[in-house]
Amino acid sequence: MKKTKLKIAIAGAALVAAAATGTAMATSGSSAGSGAERTQTQAEQSEQATPSVIKADGPNVFPHSLDYDPRSKTFFAASLKQGKVTAFGPDGKVRTHIDDPALVSPQAVKVDRERNRIMVSNADYGVADRSDKDNPFKVAGVGSYDLKTGKQDWCVDLTAITNDGKKHLISDVAVAPDGTTYAVDELTPTVFRIDKRGRAKVFLQNDLIQGKLNIPDFLDDVGMTAVEWVEGNQLIISMADGSLVRVPVDNPEEARKVKLDKPLSSPPAGMELLKDGSITAVSSGLLTGKPAKVQHVRPRDGWKEATVSVTDTVKDPITSDVTVGPGGAKYALSGGLAQFLAGKPNDGFTLTPVKTG
Repeated sequence: MKKTKLKIAIAGAALVAAAATGTAMATSGSSAGSGAERTQTQAEQSEQATPSVIKADGPNVFPHSLDYDPRSKTFFAASLKQGKVTAFGPDGKVRTHIDDPALVSPQAVKVDRERNRIMVSNADYGVADRSDKDNPFKVAGVGSYDLKTGKQDWCVDLTAITNDGKKHLISDVAVAPDGTTYAVDELTPTVFRIDKRGRAKVFLQNDLIQGKLNIPDFLDDVGMTAVEWVEGNQLIISMADGSLVRVPVDNPEEARKVKLDKPLSSPPAGMELLKDGSITAVSSGLLTGKPAKVQHVRPRDGWKEATVSVTDTVKDPITSDVTVGPGGAKYALSGGLAQFLAGKPNDGFTLTPVKTG
């Protein structure tokens, strides 16, 4: 176990160096986001035309993903280090919204506006305040929390479902219109299905979603990084190698790769469903040291095919998510993943306005 801890520390230190020097070798992420956009007022349209960078003041929060609730005008972001979910507005003033002892490293955050709740995935990189330092990647779960109060509705342990003793990392979740939650595991080819009461089961295990990306001195066989529910009752899953997989919810065994005109840059991190049914995705530059890429994925023939175009970049290569914010403006999240893995402090995080096509 000490060897695993050393590898995480080495990988984290390498990520910090990558951010400073422009060289890289590191990990992917996940994300969440509904893509729902409200009717814009004149003031919001003006805000969207000239959105500003949001500098959040949360020390040691280290978010990997975020989502936005337009009704309360609030962003929600997970804290990998503290095991909490924070809330903040465009002013960047961070406050704790969810503090559940069951959460070790909350990874994905998804606002389910229809049911007034927040869905949160649970992981353990081995370096969080609540980590089992000798057994990283042995926590995998999803919790449901009240959108207004942050109180837990339920929190399900997905390792108890598989009971396989393997490493797990629930990188992202998607919520279907009927309230069913789908959770993807970055380290095994497993998609979980969780009903509105928190009852979970394996939805799909398939070689098509087996991870193939190896991260030197950190993780091998990294696979699913993000998931979105799309029209046609389908899941679109991003893979760390830059491919997309389409999974019909009613017939998951008919999962197929989406035929792309070119792959997403590897590794894709977060995705966001847009109002027109297309997807914006951010790809981390951690494997190249170059700026993170924001890409627009436009589907054809019911997501059997899609075109990919780069619409923007983010200077920080360690960028892990993208979401729709106030007035429909799109923001990419830089949450300090490198510093988190290296055990370094962080005084906040950044949301950068980006173009999505």
